Amino acid sequence: MARAFILVLDSLGIGATPDAGLFGDAGADTFGHIAAWRAAQGRPLRVPQLESLGLGAAAHAAGGRWPAGLALRGGFRGRHGAARERSAGKDTPSGHWEIAGVPVEEDWGMFPRTEPCFPAALTDALIERAGLPGLLGNCHASGTEIIARLGDDHVASGKPIAYTSGDSVFQLAAHEDSFGLERLHALCEIAFELVRPWRVARVIARPFTGASGRYRRTSNRRDYAVPPPAPTLLDSACASGRDVIGIGKTGDIFAQRGLTASRKGEDNTALFDALLDTVHAASDGALVVANFVDFDQSFGHRRDVAGYADALEAFDARLPAFIAAMRQGDLAVVTADHGCDPTAPGSDHTREHVPMLFFGPGVAPCALGISDSFADIGQTLAAHLGLPPLHHGKNLA
Repeated sequence: MARAFILVLDSLGIGATPDAGLFGDAGADTFGHIAAWRAAQGRPLRVPQLESLGLGAAAHAAGGRWPAGLALRGGFRGRHGAARERSAGKDTPSGHWEIAGVPVEEDWGMFPRTEPCFPAALTDALIERAGLPGLLGNCHASGTEIIARLGDDHVASGKPIAYTSGDSVFQLAAHEDSFGLERLHALCEIAFELVRPWRVARVIARPFTGASGRYRRTSNRRDYAVPPPAPTLLDSACASGRDVIGIGKTGDIFAQRGLTASRKGEDNTALFDALLDTVHAASDGALVVANFVDFDQSFGHRRDVAGYADALEAFDARLPAFIAAMRQGDLAVVTADHGCDPTAPGSDHTREHVPMLFFGPGVAPCALGISDSFADIGQTLAAHLGLPPLHHGKNLA
């Protein structure tokens, strides 16, 4: 029986969508700008596996330009194209849900770029309910920057660090030793209940360790997310008795719904290890959804072009092992949930096309053009798995 794999390279956008200007993202191009930066350094980006699957051609379809340093113009191994997001935002949950067949038609609640940015009614209630001495931050910020800036004050005062971004998110950072990991998770559960009136998509626990000047975030992050508003591809597969395996933060994104198993990893290397274990062991008919968060979390938001480029090459170098382990009848897709152009100002996601690179044993290569919804991915995989049609998207097979 056929299996399906969704490999989400979190934030690997391939060029601004026609409505990007409405989001302040005109001209954004995560992959194109990384490739151009590398070429300007005299060290062109080397991603031969992704290139052979049609990544450069997908980027050309999206923006009319071939990424610098990618020479392949034909002979691709997969069905390749680009997709535009139908959902109203550029956030992680809406991107993943739409990939799985459920666009989000209404805007999420966002916090203003003021200081403080959170309503007093929210922060006062959180402080009272959780018995906190107060909160630090209360602003838009990069997670690593605000922890470096306020970590000492947090450890000394016991006040958690609260911050947000251009996404619909309320984030709480605290030291695993001085504050406690279980206490942070309990705090985020309270916050998740309190933010409902503001239509916030996620509350994220951001634990860190270390000492002054050497703080580092740990892999014990936990997302508390609003569940998808309708049944997704994952729900359909689970209801039909299939194994549905989430790798990385997939379970958190889907509020643990529609999954039969979850596997974590502290970075892209560990996540790819989990993917390789899964492709060898997953049962016939299984659906596997893997999120590779480092591209977004460690490099996109931090505007680290060099790190993003290196991570792409490292991912590409491991793809042959995954491809070799695929079985006859398997279908995989490499895609993304939004952009996060590391050359753009600020630290927020960017509204971009995403790649759709379908491949597997016996997959006939062809150009797919541009889809008007990420949901085409879910609909294509639903048909491949023999599941009932989803309510959104078209089958690209």
